[in-house]
Amino acid sequence: MAQIYMAFVDTPGLFAGIIRKVIKQKYIHVAIGLDPDLEEAYSIGRRHPSVPLFAGFEREDKEKILRAFPGADYMVCSIECTAEQKKYVEQQLKEAMRHRFRYHYTILGLPFILMGKPFYQKNHYTCSSYAAKILGEAGICRFDKHFSLVTPKDFYEYKGKETIFEGSLYELAGMQGKTPDFWKRPVFRPMLTSYAGSAYIKSIAYIKNVLKWGINYGR
Repeated sequence: MAQIYMAFVDTPGLFAGIIRKVIKQKYIHVAIGLDPDLEEAYSIGRRHPSVPLFAGFEREDKEKILRAFPGADYMVCSIECTAEQKKYVEQQLKEAMRHRFRYHYTILGLPFILMGKPFYQKNHYTCSSYAAKILGEAGICRFDKHFSLVTPKDFYEYKGKETIFEGSLYELAGMQGKTPDFWKRPVFRPMLTSYAGSAYIKSIAYIKNVLKWGINYGR
């Protein structure tokens, strides 16, 4: 047997907060992974973590997400499948990646989810509806509803999954050994697990880049 991996993400932000209230679940973003460390994972989501207005098919970048949202939480689950099923999913994901700008987030479909009525606009998906369609076609997991109505909560409650990790993205990305000493001090540690700390961290990174540019320019 083989394994397909599902990543559940606690995405911050106003739009994400609205979705979180609607589905009444902490994790509101779902990605399909081909390995447990999510080195190769794909989803319908933000093209850049900090810009929610532009979304489509993308390969997940843990470190880019970490820079934008250092307090984000992840849960990684595995689902058993055959080698043939996993190969099919892998082929579909890589084919979609080659044509990723054809895929878009379905804004029009959101009200239909609330009404419980199927709605599909070609190449337009939510993160969970795309995952449901691909995994359903592969025969890995099926839901008793149209794929356009599947939400992250349906995957979260799917009985066939096994949780293999739950914690901060910081831990998942294996960044502990790269932590600057000053971040280990108690006064700074809360910033690693709060969204408010994101702006502070990005400000420091921006200042460092400006200083680095100035030094290089001076040479």
